Amino acid sequence: MYLAEGIIKSDPRSLAKAISIIDNDEPEAHDLIKAIFRMTGGARTIGFTGPAGAGKSSLIGKLISHFQQLGFKTAVLAVDPTSPLTGGAILGDRVRMQGISDDENVFMRSLASRGASGGISKSLRNVIRVLDAAGFGLVLVESVGAGQVEVDIAKVVNLTVVVLSPQTGDKIQAIKAGLNEIGDLYVINKSDLEGSTTLFNSILELVGDIGRKPTIVKTSVRSGEGIRELALTITTILSSKNINYKVKEKVMLESELKDMVVDKLTQKFYTMLMDKNDMYNHLVDELVHKRVDPYHAAELLADNLMEVLRS
Repeated sequence: MYLAEGIIKSDPRSLAKAISIIDNDEPEAHDLIKAIFRMTGGARTIGFTGPAGAGKSSLIGKLISHFQQLGFKTAVLAVDPTSPLTGGAILGDRVRMQGISDDENVFMRSLASRGASGGISKSLRNVIRVLDAAGFGLVLVESVGAGQVEVDIAKVVNLTVVVLSPQTGDKIQAIKAGLNEIGDLYVINKSDLEGSTTLFNSILELVGDIGRKPTIVKTSVRSGEGIRELALTITTILSSKNINYKVKEKVMLESELKDMVVDKLTQKFYTMLMDKNDMYNHLVDELVHKRVDPYHAAELLADNLMEVLRS
């Protein structure tokens, strides 16, 4: 497959075309992944998540040069909200990372979340594989900054960085909402602002008893304080002998397989429901006339669909 050859050579046009094919779930996507799958597994991936306004994009932009100095060939994937008009990504993060998007040594791409939950794109895993096969040793992924709890990113990356700042509203509630369960490293960004020390101590108290002992770091994009230290901390964690990447890859692949099976079954069931299913229409009428309750109707319909699948 000629496109796979271009990916292996890290040809920018081939990468751009391959990512578009995968992100749009075009027919060639499956053959493309099949062609490069054996060459994946070497890249290290870092996910950046946290509330909107925490400064994730700016922080990533400042980290890039430090990772380059440390010898990493780096790519950035920014998962943006989906445009209601085009269905593509609203390129907010690309604008905020203008400095690195112009760097020919850094590959950057925005992906639309396309309504996927958890702040990530459904195509993200396979886009990472393309960059992995192209020889990018480090892939940075920024999840959607739209205010929702974005915990699904931890299923896709090797290391999850939770970025917070004194300006992100109810910080403690955001942590309690689920981010305390996924973070390998917590960054108090905009540490030059009032309240950063209080936030640092609050997070230390909340995650201090977690068995995996996540690291907490203070940074300031404006002053540059703590940026290099953060890059070194990330590099140290990624190279730690405590991380068994084969075990981690197995867990990630198990999660991916489950998600794909559920997604395919959901699509099949939805198609069957919408395909003039007589029982479905009958049960809707029964519900309208209050002759059956929603729970019973759902059980009957689910059993019926399972019978159809078995036949």
